[in-house]
Amino acid sequence: MSPDVDFDAVVVGGGPVGLFLGCRLARRGLSFLVLEQREAPPPHSRAIGIHPPALELLGRLGLADRMVARGVLIRGALVRGERGVLGELEFSGVSPYPFILALPQRDTETLLEARLHELRPGTLRRGVSVVDVDDGTSHATVTYRDNAGEVHQVRARFVVGADGHRSLVRQLAGIAYPGRPYQDRYLMGDFEDTTTYGATAVIHVTQGGVVEAFPLPHGKRRWVVRSEPGLREGAEDLCRLIHTRTGLHVPASTCSMLSPFGVGRHLATRFVKGRVVLVGDAAHEVSPIGGQGMNLGLLDAAALAGALEQEVRGEGSSRSPLLAYQRQRRRGARVAARQAEFNMFFGRPVRTPGPRERVLRVMLARPLRPLLARLFTMRWL
Repeated sequence: MSPDVDFDAVVVGGGPVGLFLGCRLARRGLSFLVLEQREAPPPHSRAIGIHPPALELLGRLGLADRMVARGVLIRGALVRGERGVLGELEFSGVSPYPFILALPQRDTETLLEARLHELRPGTLRRGVSVVDVDDGTSHATVTYRDNAGEVHQVRARFVVGADGHRSLVRQLAGIAYPGRPYQDRYLMGDFEDTTTYGATAVIHVTQGGVVEAFPLPHGKRRWVVRSEPGLREGAEDLCRLIHTRTGLHVPASTCSMLSPFGVGRHLATRFVKGRVVLVGDAAHEVSPIGGQGMNLGLLDAAALAGALEQEVRGEGSSRSPLLAYQRQRRRGARVAARQAEFNMFFGRPVRTPGPRERVLRVMLARPLRPLLARLFTMRWL
């Protein structure tokens, strides 16, 4: 360790991406600190799906089996139209993990935090707020305030912004985040599962807009619907839309989480600037329809850990490993954004559902089904 720095890296943000990156850095023998403003993982979860490529990476940390034991294995998805089943996706054969794991984000964060503590105790500091990042020539300095109001400074070779789409690190570094919101708006909620779907994900492609249903642990199911103009966005409104579009009755009284949300697309103009590096939502935002966001961040973090080790140990070639990371992961973010737009397109309201249903039947037919399964389980990365 150089006398000029305290750590090889300071990771700002202790969500799933920042915690996963910490675990990867620990396995590579780098010194680091993870700073997180929240005192504990959030009680409610937005992200619930872990795709096979991310499960493979989590398996290398000894975490996949622990997560699988807590979650629901979604081995296939049923697509329904106005008059019945349009087709089915099966995820068998896509990887050593032939399923999408449904696990609430709070459980993912809890398990990642426990694994980080096993690998490198004391590297996660909760209840702290970063107030400044000074990107110097030989090192970067991070200034943060703890929950007692005391100000601290640490010096690091690199600072990683894993602090979400409103990233303070990105703003302090002066990195632009161009993009736009979509007009699409959604409402999601978790309810007791009163369906007969079991562990199958079901996507209802209806004239009024998409209705998605995903199994959750403990006998619950998550519903995501494309909203309507003027909707009050309460639990009763969500249940009414589900019933109107699918004929299914979901008891509003069993709602344990409700969240309306808009969607957008953003991509940082660069992921690396000086000694500041961006990862996850700090670097890109894609629509959550399709469940790629957290998975994309985990894949970012895996690539970044290797690049940081090469930089710290001076093992890079004439081309910077961090610039190679930037090039690779920007390409991945663009592909994910296009897939998310594809997902949203097929979930929008239509005046005449017949043409869309015919297209979906062709896409879900046996010749194209394996390709579509690989696409929706992120095997393109």
